[in-house]
Amino acid sequence: MTTIVNPIIPGFNPDPSIIKAGDAWYLATSTFEWFPGVCLYKSYDLKNWRLISYPLNRKSQLNMRGNPDSGGIYAPCLSYDAGKFYLVYTDVKNVTGRFWDTNNYIVTTDNIEGEWSEPTYLNSRGIDPSLFHHSDGTKWLVSMEMSYMDGGEAGFPKWNGIIIQQYDEQQKTLIGECRKIYAGTSLGITEGPHIYELNGWYYLLVAEGGTFYNHGVTLARSKHLFGPYETDPIGQMMTSRFDCRQPLQRVGHADLFENGLGEWFIVHLCGRPLPSKGRSPMGRETAIQQVYWTEDGWLRLINKKITPDVMVHTRLEERPWPEQPARDDFDSPEIPLHYQSLRIPLSEEMCTLKERPGWLRLRGHESLSSHHYQSLLARRQTDFTFTAQTCVDFSPRSFQQMAGLVCFYDTTNYIYLNISCDEKGERTVNLMINDLNKFSLPSGKGIRIPSKGLVYLRVCVKDDGANFYYSMDEKKWFPVGGHIEYSKLSDEYFKERGIERFTGAFTGMCCQDFTGEHICADFDYFDYSATVPDHEHSAPLMPEHFSA
Repeated sequence: MTTIVNPIIPGFNPDPSIIKAGDAWYLATSTFEWFPGVCLYKSYDLKNWRLISYPLNRKSQLNMRGNPDSGGIYAPCLSYDAGKFYLVYTDVKNVTGRFWDTNNYIVTTDNIEGEWSEPTYLNSRGIDPSLFHHSDGTKWLVSMEMSYMDGGEAGFPKWNGIIIQQYDEQQKTLIGECRKIYAGTSLGITEGPHIYELNGWYYLLVAEGGTFYNHGVTLARSKHLFGPYETDPIGQMMTSRFDCRQPLQRVGHADLFENGLGEWFIVHLCGRPLPSKGRSPMGRETAIQQVYWTEDGWLRLINKKITPDVMVHTRLEERPWPEQPARDDFDSPEIPLHYQSLRIPLSEEMCTLKERPGWLRLRGHESLSSHHYQSLLARRQTDFTFTAQTCVDFSPRSFQQMAGLVCFYDTTNYIYLNISCDEKGERTVNLMINDLNKFSLPSGKGIRIPSKGLVYLRVCVKDDGANFYYSMDEKKWFPVGGHIEYSKLSDEYFKERGIERFTGAFTGMCCQDFTGEHICADFDYFDYSATVPDHEHSAPLMPEHFSA
């Protein structure tokens, strides 16, 4: 018996879709504005997962330049039929008011761990496309439908129900009538559909209630593909909305499968809020629950409740992956997979491992607030408590040049520990906070440091707070900017202000240059560990090399 602890994929990894190929399971999650698009994870035991690739890894497949914050890749759906793997997904180009531009595509491959095809456009009717392979050989695209008509949440499109249309693989296009097959329950915001053909029934699994604290999983069924669909008599078969004490909140958007041993499971998204403010900086993560079928053909959690478990069991034998190092030394020819850029792939001119072996070189481009060309590489926060640290070789000549370590939610919300210059040209360490486009500099005009030499930058995060430090020798650490409220890097912080956002916190390296000279910053390593060092004996805020 193997014990699985949720979430199985921590950090920003929402909207899971899962299939089995050979003796392994493959799971895809949404990446929104982060490039490459779609995280693809692999597991042999449903407990231990490893990121193996991104199916949308070429600019010809995915160009999100200019996409809005929390736009980009929504809800990828994996499927398999007759020797071919399919992936359908949405690239959201606009999320303004009642009009969201939601372009749906399909890519295919014969090797799920290899390269995927160029995308074929399907439609723009709504988000969360899913491909259903009927036993009669036909294929059907299922999604939710958006409407600009009255009836939706104020300032947003109306979630208009679940629709279906046939997909012709030979013509690579949708054909025939588009039909609405399910309006959803009174909970509303019906999305994330998947259809399964089992025991003479068509089962429709959907998410409802919106992807925050009212989220839930609803099952409906019909004897006919086009309905009418009968809703599960208990309403949501899984939700945490009635119990704020549950450690897994926001549960919804599920996918159903059987593991080959007669055990049934759903993978689903969830959030783990901090108890202090109910915010979840790691965003929506992926969890798993064991389920079973009742005698009258409905799906239930194995715990006989409607709330999810943190610990789940399977008869599958555990097969862990080798431990991954906490420190990336940039000694290999490829950038480690867990780093992503924003919206576009970073060209060799913007980001390279070749020009200074053993170092990652970033050339400065646009600001951290840009939706176009950012020289930024970052990885997901996956722990409530963590330390991220890097070593930077950077010699700015202007206050318009900066580089360093960033804790990033989106272009309107980040905390940036950087090296730059003051107006006299003296090198400084600075802390910049962008709080919903309200900027502050807790380090004032900056802390002057020697004009040459490596600079070590560190952030220590404990739940809802963060402290930033720098060092000139990696031994003596100086605090910068005091204690910072970190939980603002979360969906909920936006939601409290009536703004919808759907991603999670990242930490990483970046470089900016507004002079147009594209100055470079070199990073010797990036270290992420789920521990925080003891800084009780750190040096005082005013180091001896500071000159007022």
